[in-house]
Amino acid sequence: MNFGYEREFGGLILDWAPGRHAARYAVQTSADGHDWQTIATVQQGNGGRDYVFLPEKQGHFLRLALPAGAAAVGVALSRLEVQPPQFGLNENAFFEGIARQERRGLFPKYYVGEQCFWTTAGSPADGDNALIAETGQIEVARSCFTVEPFLYVDGQLVTWNDVQLTQSLEKGYLPIPTVEWKRGDLTLRITTFAAGPAGPNSVLLTRYRLENAGAPVKGKLFLALRPFQVNPPWQSLFRAAGWARIERVQLAGGVVQVNDRHLIPLDRPSAFGATTFEAGEITEHLARGAVPAADTVEDHTGFASAALAYDFDLATGAAKEVRTASPFHPGGDPIPVNVSAEEAAAYVDTAHAAARAMWESKLDLFQVRLPASAQPVIDTIKSNLAYIFINQDGVRFQPGSRNYQRSWIRDGSLTSTALLELGLNDAVKAFADWYAPFQFPSGKVPCVVDHLGGDPTPENDSHGQLIYLFMQVYHFTHDREWLRAKWPHVVRTVRYIQELRATRKTEPYRSGTPEQRALYGLMPESISHEGYSAKPMHSYWDDAFTLRGLKDAVTIAEILGETAAAREFAAERDDFRKDFYASIRLAMQNTQVDYIPGCAELGDFDATSTTVLVQPGNEVGLLPEPALHRTFDKYFERFVARRDGKMEWLDLTPYENRVIGSFVYLDQKDRAQACLDYFMSLRRPAGWNHWAEVVFRDRRTPRMIGDMPHTWCGSDFIRSVRGMFVYEREQDGALVLAAGVSDAWVTDPAGIEVLALPTYYGKLSYTVKSRPAADGSVAVVDVTVADGLQRPQGGVIVRSPLARPIRAVSGDGQLVAPGSSEIRIDRLPAKLSIAY
Repeated sequence: MNFGYEREFGGLILDWAPGRHAARYAVQTSADGHDWQTIATVQQGNGGRDYVFLPEKQGHFLRLALPAGAAAVGVALSRLEVQPPQFGLNENAFFEGIARQERRGLFPKYYVGEQCFWTTAGSPADGDNALIAETGQIEVARSCFTVEPFLYVDGQLVTWNDVQLTQSLEKGYLPIPTVEWKRGDLTLRITTFAAGPAGPNSVLLTRYRLENAGAPVKGKLFLALRPFQVNPPWQSLFRAAGWARIERVQLAGGVVQVNDRHLIPLDRPSAFGATTFEAGEITEHLARGAVPAADTVEDHTGFASAALAYDFDLATGAAKEVRTASPFHPGGDPIPVNVSAEEAAAYVDTAHAAARAMWESKLDLFQVRLPASAQPVIDTIKSNLAYIFINQDGVRFQPGSRNYQRSWIRDGSLTSTALLELGLNDAVKAFADWYAPFQFPSGKVPCVVDHLGGDPTPENDSHGQLIYLFMQVYHFTHDREWLRAKWPHVVRTVRYIQELRATRKTEPYRSGTPEQRALYGLMPESISHEGYSAKPMHSYWDDAFTLRGLKDAVTIAEILGETAAAREFAAERDDFRKDFYASIRLAMQNTQVDYIPGCAELGDFDATSTTVLVQPGNEVGLLPEPALHRTFDKYFERFVARRDGKMEWLDLTPYENRVIGSFVYLDQKDRAQACLDYFMSLRRPAGWNHWAEVVFRDRRTPRMIGDMPHTWCGSDFIRSVRGMFVYEREQDGALVLAAGVSDAWVTDPAGIEVLALPTYYGKLSYTVKSRPAADGSVAVVDVTVADGLQRPQGGVIVRSPLARPIRAVSGDGQLVAPGSSEIRIDRLPAKLSIAY
């Protein structure tokens, strides 16, 4: 081919005439038509269509050079397409180009420009884990190949695109995910889970179960090993995603070795075959109902693939199960290979039962029982608790397992609070013990720690967050000795906060322009808030955590008997609060807004950030009013418009789960319930009980969504929903019950039951049940609160379980004041009846 000019291109698509393909050829280019350069070779072409990857190539002339003798057998092309440079931009672009040419379902959904969702499977605190896509592909370890199911029935290859897909978790909440394929009367269930403790003996086990509810059916189940991750290409933040190199596949001793990882068929397959890309991508072979002939291949392009085949012949009502294993780490105990169905079932059943029992022991330390329609709320709490442990590496809490495989103190402190609130104290202590020593000699607390150590980037929320973490551990454990060991870190942190504040107490900030005076006494600008990553701002997010840390520093000093430090820190706390709130008022005036802005400079609206002042800041009653309530009024106005389709929006972050709790603490439980219902509807897929960091209005938008599951978003949900049932009110030292429960939960005959929910004062158990009047309306709500709590300073408060005026209270409680919605309980156990 003579292009007539020096042309750039990225690849070729060759369609060979039937029976007349070249098995071997070279692709060559030339600048002058005389001197030729080979830019690619094919040694094992199998006819049909060839895709040739030619990254960053150009030429005036292009030709295919065939070996001597090829013309004697007859070679013919039906079509040759020269592809533009984008086709060869990288491996992901290459496979995207192929997927758009081929039948939908033969390649991952992301290669046709659609978002695909996933969840994770792993052992708690292990250094590796797997992902399973909503379509059934399984990435058996971090950033490696996938195992993808296909069915061959009635002479056709059945893909994820040809079936009805549903997703679920075992018992509705355990991190043992299933993807179900439904095609007529034939059902395939793909269930995967991690077995064994973190370390050499952690292994991914997968069950593929076929069930036939119709007429007898014969076919094949293929498990294809393909060079694609579950994580889509646009997820490439800290690690490459999409394509996953496979250079070598080998079957040895019944075990499939893919590069340096192993896939172990516990059940003996009917056949196995591997292929290089040029000899036909694996789906080319599977579409003919067969696997390739080779059992060992090497492919320098990294595009090798393979498949296990399992024949099935299912009578009506019959089932067949196939099981595989893939160790996360080398050096573990032996795993049975190619054994009988009975032996394979016994091995997996035993491991499955152990994994189930292990997760139940972690997730069932507490129980909240709601009407059946609302139980998914509690299931979602428990699932996100499990995902926190799966994302954890050793003692390190991390918000994700791929892009966010780092430990932030902001995520860690709030995630730790969620764990403490559910009774998982030891893991939080271990995290705090690990993180604290990374504090710099200056007292600066690193915002994040990874394999390189503490990150020195100035993010000025981190200092208060470390002290807050220490105090939260003490609240739930009352371990004074442990707290004493953290005292030097507290002192150094307060000193560093004082140094930072001093830089904003100089003359320009004291008496300069209104814009400068709005910065007086604050923490310096930083990028801790991602909205200010382009340009650092004096973020009120930083100041909210600084105030929280200073308050906790005072309390810690008092607990430890450090009287002088307590006085000094209290003075610092009060001075900071005065400057902070003066800044808010002046910033509102400077920017002419009537709500609490996100930073001192911009007047930006960011209620998701302001939530921190409500909880964990506990500054309600002290914050400037009516600005605080106007902030959340404005948020809810926008929320309703977005929810009801009355405003345009592109995406949101499920950090907004925090506002559920904010509305509870502001005594606006109807708004809290509306937010809860909406954010529950944004779980994707709903059956896996989690969120990514970003949710797009168009669920298939092919854009970065952070990690999935994103467990900082999950921990926000845990903390907010826990507040609906109980929270500790700092302002008066009260323990507040039932402040956010839905009227629908209360009036349902099942009622509400809370069992062994941890609080600052011990484990809380209570019930809420309604009694109907003669006309069927709810007239009375009975509340019982079990003994076992230490008496809070402010007593136990039951907030009215129904959003109605209280007519009378009888039993072991009394209204705080006439017309109040709060009932004070002064002794435990307690029984009271609330008449409406």
